[in-house]
Amino acid sequence: MATKKQKKIFVLDTSVLLYDYEAVKNFEKNDVAIPITVLEELDTFKKGNTVINLHAREFIRYLDSISDDNMLQNWIPLNGRSHGKLKVISNGGDHVDANKVFGANRNDHHIINAALRLKTENDDRKVILVSKDINLRLKARALNLDAEDYETVQVKDIDHLYRGKTELELEDPSLVSKFYEKGKIRPKKLMEDTPPSNHYYIIKSHGSSALGWYNAKSKYIEQVEATNAFGIKPKNAEQTFAMHALLNPNILLTTITGAAGTGKTLLALASALERRSDYKQIYLARPIVPLSNKDIGYLPGDAEAKINPYMQPLWDNLSFIKNQFKEGSKQYKKVDDMVQTDKLRIVPLAYIRGRSLSNVIFIVDEAQNLTPHEIKTIITRAGENTKIVFTGDIFQIDTPYLDAQSNGLSYLVDRMQKSELYAHVNLEKGERSELANIASQLL
Repeated sequence: MATKKQKKIFVLDTSVLLYDYEAVKNFEKNDVAIPITVLEELDTFKKGNTVINLHAREFIRYLDSISDDNMLQNWIPLNGRSHGKLKVISNGGDHVDANKVFGANRNDHHIINAALRLKTENDDRKVILVSKDINLRLKARALNLDAEDYETVQVKDIDHLYRGKTELELEDPSLVSKFYEKGKIRPKKLMEDTPPSNHYYIIKSHGSSALGWYNAKSKYIEQVEATNAFGIKPKNAEQTFAMHALLNPNILLTTITGAAGTGKTLLALASALERRSDYKQIYLARPIVPLSNKDIGYLPGDAEAKINPYMQPLWDNLSFIKNQFKEGSKQYKKVDDMVQTDKLRIVPLAYIRGRSLSNVIFIVDEAQNLTPHEIKTIITRAGENTKIVFTGDIFQIDTPYLDAQSNGLSYLVDRMQKSELYAHVNLEKGERSELANIASQLL
């Protein structure tokens, strides 16, 4: 007779709950333990307007809703039949003391000690410490404690993340000529499988080439031409694709990825200005990542003065677009007028939370610094006639506990690629300057 599989116990570090406050629900029917030190750390994070502050508050509320007076002694059932139980565990008590081993009295060591004690008390069950902190995992393993990353919300194969475009090399050059002539072509003439919605193609044959995209509604690959948007014209095929996706009114969600200098933010802003008459407002935002992880409240001045240093790259791009025109021209004045009349607003993401976004185009820059939960929160705020654009470089993460696989931008690209409302373009060629390109290649 088969024996019943023993449940595991997962001990969660603070970093996991700051990344995903619903993490305790993602371990199937296994039990979850929270060291008391983690609660103390969450208490220090509960004030503020950043994503991690929100997650700290949400988890504390959730724990309060399910806990009883003896949560240090009892295993509390998690909501739902498919989940296990949860317990808050105290620090230390085991014969191994991480503080002594590593020569410092730190919260990380208290968390390891709590997990070691739990392991001793439950020698018939596997105890695993879960943390997004690499050093904490290494220390735990050094003390013979199983440790792993929190991988529930991760892109498994980042090297093959969807890029939004494909190059097709054709043997028959007449197909390119026919494509130019008619402006469209059936996908079956170029490939066996049906393309993803809004996928882009560089079609080549014997020195000639054409650009196209798959329109899921017409069932054709249709021609894409370079389009000028508020004085900005794309300089390569990928920028042409990005501009097409940004200007297409039927594509309501767009992501543009690429390294610094590839033109992500500039194209998004120019396209928004080009389509300004289609929306009531244009919102420009980027996540605030303060130095030393301090809240912006540490900075002097009012709210606007606090956030301006973080928003300066957006202002720089707007200034570049404005300077494509002569000072005093209608287009030059239009940008200033839009800012003064609140038609165009640059805001931190914290001020958007809780609002319904209707009749706006919303551009989020540096989106790789958002968690999957924050990305979902933004998109689910979309009302009627709203377009959302995320730009960023998934390999340039500025926040702790996020990486190329676990950040919200990668997660969004991986999950949304089959939707007819979505388009993605990865920009590969730097267009900032020849010097910037050489630095990116050689340094």
